[in-house]
Amino acid sequence: MLVFEVPTRPVGRALDYEGAYLMRVGEELRPMTPDMLKRIFAEDQQDWFSQPARCDASPDDVIALLDTQTYFELLKIPYPTSRDAVLERLQSQDLIKQTAQGWTISNIAAILLAKKLDAFSPALARKAPRVVIYEGINKLKTRDDNTGNRGYAVGFGRLVDFVYSAAPQNRFIEEVVREEVKMFPKQALRELIANALVHQDFLATGTSVMIEMYSDRIEISNPGIPPIKVERFIDENRSRNEQLADIMRRLGICEEKGSGIDKVVSAAEDFQLPAPDFRVGDTRTTAVLFAHQDFAGMSKTDRIRACYQHCCLLYVSNQRMSNQTLRERFRLSDSQVATVSLIIKATKEAGLIKADESESTSTRYARYLPFWA
Repeated sequence: MLVFEVPTRPVGRALDYEGAYLMRVGEELRPMTPDMLKRIFAEDQQDWFSQPARCDASPDDVIALLDTQTYFELLKIPYPTSRDAVLERLQSQDLIKQTAQGWTISNIAAILLAKKLDAFSPALARKAPRVVIYEGINKLKTRDDNTGNRGYAVGFGRLVDFVYSAAPQNRFIEEVVREEVKMFPKQALRELIANALVHQDFLATGTSVMIEMYSDRIEISNPGIPPIKVERFIDENRSRNEQLADIMRRLGICEEKGSGIDKVVSAAEDFQLPAPDFRVGDTRTTAVLFAHQDFAGMSKTDRIRACYQHCCLLYVSNQRMSNQTLRERFRLSDSQVATVSLIIKATKEAGLIKADESESTSTRYARYLPFWA
């Protein structure tokens, strides 16, 4: 009997084979993703959120640097009657820590509650979300360029209000309901901005959450590659930064139950917008909300994406997509059954949906499921 003992990998070090860093995915060996390498290299380091943003702070410094008033308002609890009680509450939530030299304010406290991020460090100030508004459909002419300076939690409401107010009018909805309605639903903007803030890669340097508004779309992007595929955003949920997501949930900013993208897709359908697009680049993840577009103006790709997202949205609601439900999604008449059938066929050929074989096999009464169901 020959016994081999394989030593464990050293903490914080990735082992290479002939210059390549490999990882096992199922039965295959694949190159390690940048996120995986980053996690390995950070193993012997203190978690970013626990690292100090300010050391040796006095009690007055803590109150001056953090917007504790808004923090208690978001929690919907009365503001303590004494400064010591405020500090005790923050310490109980692991936001600050008392040492012999004074108070240590953690990165997570600063990134959430800072009155001014640049009062801590340039690195933290660089994490502030940036809003850029362009004149047309490209970056050639900038109308406004605004970088925030408040913590995510205490500045979130103002950020969403600013982006929403800057959006153009949705003339299609305005004509139908005879009132001014913004092009991009506020609920969708809120969910996408919250997702970008919570799921960003905080170890990435020289980059931040970007909100870029064009005349025909808005793009909201964050540093980092998502831990799940974009096709599963509607039905799956995995927080990259669990500690941050937990606090943001308790502050009422995000739900941490995987319903954010559902709300975005649903709002896009209600506002008769093309299906939102989710894109993953080499270093960033981008969500795109499009301005209203008539069905005739949608490309084949737009229609397939809308069909797939509609099918997913119904499935997670314990319903099934049919030709009729998709016609209603596109606001098409009963006479356009054949047109919608072509969209369903193209989406099936793309491998995104499949027939629900537990239902009728008749083409007329067919029901459909996402490919992963």
